[in-house]
Amino acid sequence: MPKEEVIVARGIRKTYSDNGVPVEALRGVDLEVRKGEFTAVVGPSGSGKTTLFNVLSGLDTPTTGEVWLAGKRISAMSGGELSDFRRDHIGFVFQAYNLIPVLTVSENIEYIMLLQGVPARERRRRIEKVLEEIGLGGMADRLPTKLSGGQQQRVAVARAIVAEPSLILADEPTANLDSKTGTGLLDMMRELNKTKGMTFLFSTHDEMIMERARRLVTLKDGRVEKDETRD
Repeated sequence: MPKEEVIVARGIRKTYSDNGVPVEALRGVDLEVRKGEFTAVVGPSGSGKTTLFNVLSGLDTPTTGEVWLAGKRISAMSGGELSDFRRDHIGFVFQAYNLIPVLTVSENIEYIMLLQGVPARERRRRIEKVLEEIGLGGMADRLPTKLSGGQQQRVAVARAIVAEPSLILADEPTANLDSKTGTGLLDMMRELNKTKGMTFLFSTHDEMIMERARRLVTLKDGRVEKDETRD
């Protein structure tokens, strides 16, 4: 697999059983995401976006087909190997923030780095740097309950990027934010993409994300209907 390709999916099919009736959520999806892309996967409810994200991240296994992430075939991994690889190579941003309420901002950001075994001095350096980058300098000791929704989502983005993953998967990251806050968050993520070459892949219905994405992949009935790259 060429080095510039962060993730490659080939012939992905996923079939579920609904009371004994097979349901095809994905019907032969091929997708490549290269380093530094800012890509949105769009489509109506039931088009297969969530299933595709689960397969690409290794949270679910395809019925048939293969997925490579950072040059490794994750569709062949299982158990602890897959969990460790996902931890080291994918940053997740969810619409519900998923912060740990009893941990401070810095502790939430630090958590993945602790699992990775990053030394304490390097953890502190990265936390200070990322808090300044996302506009939350001085808030390291606050609990999530003391933050606004937009601030919590910024912490979620910081947690995703601070471990320096190969890919950041953002599932409807603006769904619980007002338009002004969502715009600010997206502009921040776009700036990280441009200045640091971070690779973002969104699943969304949000027009704001679609407008900012350099590439739009449209799913319909479990297939890629359209794949457009814009200047």
